[in-house]
Amino acid sequence: MNRLILAAALVAPLALSACASTTESNTGRTATEQLLLARAADRAAEGLILPIAQGSRIFVDDVYFRVDSGAYAVSAIRSALSDAGYRLSTDRNQADAIFEIRAGALSLEQMRRVVGLPEMRVPINENLNVVSLPELSVYSRRDRIGVAEFSGFLYDARTGAPLGAVSPMIGRYRIRSHKALMIVGWGQQSANPGERDPGSSWKEF
Repeated sequence: MNRLILAAALVAPLALSACASTTESNTGRTATEQLLLARAADRAAEGLILPIAQGSRIFVDDVYFRVDSGAYAVSAIRSALSDAGYRLSTDRNQADAIFEIRAGALSLEQMRRVVGLPEMRVPINENLNVVSLPELSVYSRRDRIGVAEFSGFLYDARTGAPLGAVSPMIGRYRIRSHKALMIVGWGQQSANPGERDPGSSWKEF
């Protein structure tokens, strides 16, 4: 009987300390990176107008639009055309005009400014072995920017005659974070879903 009581006493803490774990999938880009690209694409396509009468049936040809997150950007362009009063056609043979689009850029830029010494890699011998020196800064600022640039041209769906070109559509979406004495951080650490304007980084701690 005493042994049973002792065994129960040993097992009870283990049962009380049981925990659960979750499994997360890892994609090629973080959510913040994806949102930066999406917001930049939205801003690039905003207010798109074609050199053709509103109400025309447009087929969007994206065969040469080959970039990461390209499907979202193409949808943003189609949405902007619909908002502008054009009719979208899923069949190029039924369209009045073909709008062939291309991407100059749809990617991320990062910029870091440091007051002090940035992180460095210093060679220590002739074999090119290096040692990493940590950042020693009074203040640092990090910008992460989604950059989008699209353009295209329009031609008659039946004759192939040119109908005009669309100058580059450009969009940027920036989030900024700050750090003082390598410890105190504030500003936008990540992009938030649904957030169209990141606001002032100086006011967000």
